[in-house]
Amino acid sequence: MSATAARNACKFNCNEDDRLSFIVEWYDPTAALVRKYMLHFYDFDGTVEMFDMKNHRTFLRRSKVENVRLCDMYIGSTMNIMSRQLNFVDYANEYTRTRLGTKKERTCGLIKPDAVQNMGKILDMIWQSGLQITKLKSMKLSRTDIAELFPKECSSSIFNDLVSFLTQGQVIAIEIRGENAIQRLNDLLGPQDASFARNCAPNSIRARFGTNCIQNAAHGSSDAEEADRELNFCFPVKGPPRANSACYSECTCCIIKPHAILDGVAGDILTKILECGFEVTAIIMFTLERANAEEFYEIYKGVVQEYPMMVTELSSGPSIAVEIRAQDPVKTFREFCGPSDPEIARHLRPKSLRALFGKTKAQNAVHCTDLPEDGLLEVEYFFKILDR
Repeated sequence: MSATAARNACKFNCNEDDRLSFIVEWYDPTAALVRKYMLHFYDFDGTVEMFDMKNHRTFLRRSKVENVRLCDMYIGSTMNIMSRQLNFVDYANEYTRTRLGTKKERTCGLIKPDAVQNMGKILDMIWQSGLQITKLKSMKLSRTDIAELFPKECSSSIFNDLVSFLTQGQVIAIEIRGENAIQRLNDLLGPQDASFARNCAPNSIRARFGTNCIQNAAHGSSDAEEADRELNFCFPVKGPPRANSACYSECTCCIIKPHAILDGVAGDILTKILECGFEVTAIIMFTLERANAEEFYEIYKGVVQEYPMMVTELSSGPSIAVEIRAQDPVKTFREFCGPSDPEIARHLRPKSLRALFGKTKAQNAVHCTDLPEDGLLEVEYFFKILDR
């Protein structure tokens, strides 16, 4: 064995303490069964192996899998491995539970009505800080909602002003995960009063996008108890989901694809959409099951050669659905996205979204509605049918 091969073998076999183990489930559509596996992830080299728990045998030998990251592994997450959509349902041992417990702290963020126009820049600042956005949804709040969301402010002198401000437009709720996520988000937000933040934390979110102590761009949970309460309000585990802010009129559908989120350009895409005069009236993050992706793209089946790859991409991780409003929305936004092939887009429409952020015809940054009669239908598919 050569010295290089020996070193590689040693690297592959050492550091077993870096092995993290999870219980995952996969729905087998052929057998109509939920199959359970133990998944081992080796953090130091990014390899994965899986064992069939029912049949007590190896399902996937240890191997490198593209686009598998530790930050995407947490209880409740979904990940595509070897064309199988796996749901992470539990830690498989105490080592994994202990090691990841603090690294997966959750907190709740809200983008307030005064900063919705800057949502792309704010989301990008969160991503760039190393925090992970795992849920995202726009909604409209009532006075009752605000009282439930901010109980401490109910008896304060600013409550009526807060209600007047937060009910004037949509807010965007965000579930954020990461090590020490609560403190890190609040550091990123800066002091409560935006005018004070401009003096002592000029690069913070509130300094850049806020006005005063009420119109201060964004909110972040102050502690773990508040984070749990606010997240349960925005993203209830039991009962129906909280209504989104979709308008369902004069609209078209945009889907920011999983690869664009993985590449860290989703915030830039939203910023360009807003800066070009399009109105974003609703936004929500989904991880689509393959069956949903097939259903959504059914019109392209047998027509577009890239259909199987398009389905695989759309179900490969989280995507962001956006309701876009404009004059003649389908045509205008389709032109803004550019040709479906990014290479062609770079020649014909070099400033279009697909020219700037696309890679291939399947990984072309965004989906946009093609036919005028489908704009509302596609919006309804995501914001009415899937968001139930």
